Amino acid sequence: MSTDLQTRFRIGGMDCASCASKIDTAVRRMKGVEDVLVSVTAGTMSIRHDQTSDLDAIGKKVRGLGYSVERLVAGQAGNMTTPDRHKACCGGHAHDHADDEDHTHCGQVHDHDSREHGKHDHIDRAAAVEGLHGHDHGASEGPWWKGKKGRAMLLAGASLVTAYVIGHLVPPIQLYAFAAAMLVGLVPIARRAVMAALAGTPFSIEMLMTIAAVGALAINATEEAAAVVFLFLVGELLEGVAAGKARDSIKSLSALVPKTALLEEAGKTNEVPAESLQIGAIILVRPGDRISADGVIVSGDSAINEAPVTGESVPVQKNADDSVFAGTVNGDAVLRVRVTAAAADNTIARVVKLVEEAQESKAPTERFIDRFSKYYTPGVVAVAALVALTPPLLWGANWDEWIYKGLAILLIGCPCALVISTPAAIAASLSAGARRGLLLKGGSVLEGLGRLTAVALDKTGTLTEGKPKVTEIVSFELSEIEILRLAAALETGSSHPLGIAILEKASVSQIVVPSVSEAKALGGKGVSATVEGHSVFLVSPKAASALVDIPLAHQNTITALNDEGKTVSVLIVDGKLAGAIAMRDEPRADAADGLKALEDAGVKVVMLTGDNARTASAIGKALGIEVRADLLPEDKQRIVGELKGQGFVVGKVGDGINDAPALAAADVGIAMGGGTDVALETADAAILHGRVGDVARMIDLSRRTMRNIYQNIAISLGLKAVFLVTTIIGVTGLWPAILADTGATVLVTMNALRLLRVAK
Repeated sequence: MSTDLQTRFRIGGMDCASCASKIDTAVRRMKGVEDVLVSVTAGTMSIRHDQTSDLDAIGKKVRGLGYSVERLVAGQAGNMTTPDRHKACCGGHAHDHADDEDHTHCGQVHDHDSREHGKHDHIDRAAAVEGLHGHDHGASEGPWWKGKKGRAMLLAGASLVTAYVIGHLVPPIQLYAFAAAMLVGLVPIARRAVMAALAGTPFSIEMLMTIAAVGALAINATEEAAAVVFLFLVGELLEGVAAGKARDSIKSLSALVPKTALLEEAGKTNEVPAESLQIGAIILVRPGDRISADGVIVSGDSAINEAPVTGESVPVQKNADDSVFAGTVNGDAVLRVRVTAAAADNTIARVVKLVEEAQESKAPTERFIDRFSKYYTPGVVAVAALVALTPPLLWGANWDEWIYKGLAILLIGCPCALVISTPAAIAASLSAGARRGLLLKGGSVLEGLGRLTAVALDKTGTLTEGKPKVTEIVSFELSEIEILRLAAALETGSSHPLGIAILEKASVSQIVVPSVSEAKALGGKGVSATVEGHSVFLVSPKAASALVDIPLAHQNTITALNDEGKTVSVLIVDGKLAGAIAMRDEPRADAADGLKALEDAGVKVVMLTGDNARTASAIGKALGIEVRADLLPEDKQRIVGELKGQGFVVGKVGDGINDAPALAAADVGIAMGGGTDVALETADAAILHGRVGDVARMIDLSRRTMRNIYQNIAISLGLKAVFLVTTIIGVTGLWPAILADTGATVLVTMNALRLLRVAK
């Protein structure tokens, strides 16, 4: 049976990696399920499955483990708010059910048609409601004391205090009072342990906790057992709060888009929900407002603060026909914007979806830790059993003392902190990168960036702006202003990049452009027209030499400009050489600094371009970079392969279109661009703002992340090693053991969250 279906779920109540592991194990065993990806931080699960899968049964299985479940379609993946429970649920596939003729079974998202599915709202209401009853896993939103974890912890705490009071007033029943207090907190924990064991995860933290508590009860350590259960619930609550902090980084992205928009329709302006905007609609954006949708400015010009989307701290001046992003802030003028993307497909929604999907994919280090923990946890159980049984059996030691130590080792050995050490750091980095316009498709990409030793960059649109600009106006006969005025007159209405460059220069110089008559294109040579009664030509130097004599000094000037990689157009007025205009696709403002940052990081840099050698060499000389020019796409791919053959770990930076073969051949492909589908889908990573310096920032983020992961592993294993020794020699007991486990988990998570503060 074909496994061409994919379904995404929102999972409520996950707060650590063991939660994800239990869900993964349980769902992977279900009929028809091919693959499972669970993200604790995003609170999502994606499954790849065939038509034999029973999605309702999968939801029931996850709810049985103690989590709430919502089935999502593509359009909801990035929606971190509670969906409207009154909307129709239909993903486009209706199935008959004998017990409910009106029931529609939704949530199946076909890979080839997910965009259509994304147009519908969906929620498995029964799953969402049933999942909130009878379990300790609750939402981490709102005040902690209102959540299920908070209430469970408070109830266990109150029971423990009551047991202390009763034990003090009526000492003979002290043991029973603490046993009852322990059961108040232990029963729901034990229930989850049994459900996890039945679903394929016998060595869960809940099972270890249950064994330790029951064992303590058996040796009459009821006071400690009750206290340990209470501390375990406190630890779970703290883990939930820490996980919520990480999840907030994604929620804050979604919150950037305003909920309403001012829609112009039939000559009136009405406030409407932003999610209802259709492509082609015209919206009004007032000064200081966030823009409600991706679009193109129809009228108005203003400085746009793009920091929320691209991380660019300096507002960008935008005029008519310029693109704007949803979530960015309009500056000082009213704008009319034509919507170019629906709410489910705008830049913010795509970024959120990309981050969530990236968090679901595991990095190599994370996969290794997962494999290690599958052997580690049973090993801890075996060690605990040996500690509890060996001294009494071989040397006649006290049974209660060594059973107590064995139970403490069970709690110390819980792998939660170890398992969360990698995904917590990666999730924080992916979110931090997204807030700064650095989009990474998963933990493996994040790890790979830090290992790069060579980066090959395209020229046009990557190291340069991608469009020519006027660099010099050379006066031979007329003044520079007059040369520009006449040249702009000839280029009026032109769509050629060189013509646009001349018109932009005239606009910036506030030149009034005269009208022309008898305008003609000269077949690859240039243009001509009559301007204010004068016959004017704007042509290439070769074409100009056929019309007039060019003195040697002027020829040398033109040649020098050509040698600098500049294109020169010569202006001839009434048969006389008037002047020349030089244009070049100039390096990005931060290109030189960005390349230096890469070199300072120990990375070799090289330019790969299809442009001619003269132009490429001029840009390369200005930037101080090795140049390979006159390349076809297959040549770029070949050179990337050669670098890899020389032992380099290679990153390729390009526009994601003509560089596609090289991007695919590189160890990490990085697309430069303003959030286009190509930039987000063709490479391993994308730089939303298009800054060359962001390549070095990606590498730095990766290296920071790996250092953080190593710190987390050291914290989790180091604390366990210390408490293992102190427990065996009798210095610490059950209380410090549970604190060592939950404390390490919280420390690891909070350490990972430091990555959210990575500098821009």
